[in-house]
Amino acid sequence: MSFNEYVKYMVQRFTKLLDTPAEERQSRKTDPSDEPNQAIYTTRWLGLLPFAWKVFFNKAD
Repeated sequence: MSFNEYVKYMVQRFTKLLDTPAEERQSRKTDPSDEPNQAIYTTRWLGLLPFAWKVFFNKAD
């Protein structure tokens, strides 16, 4: 994908987002407890860095 195509795609997505009413955008959001694949707490509360350390040190063993 060229840079121009990517910019065109992003502009289309952004304008589509701006055109949708706020009520519809709110209704699209899902409750995090409804998701079957909840993130583990280290990633969810502390970010990606602890997860990266865990993966790095597990591979080192």
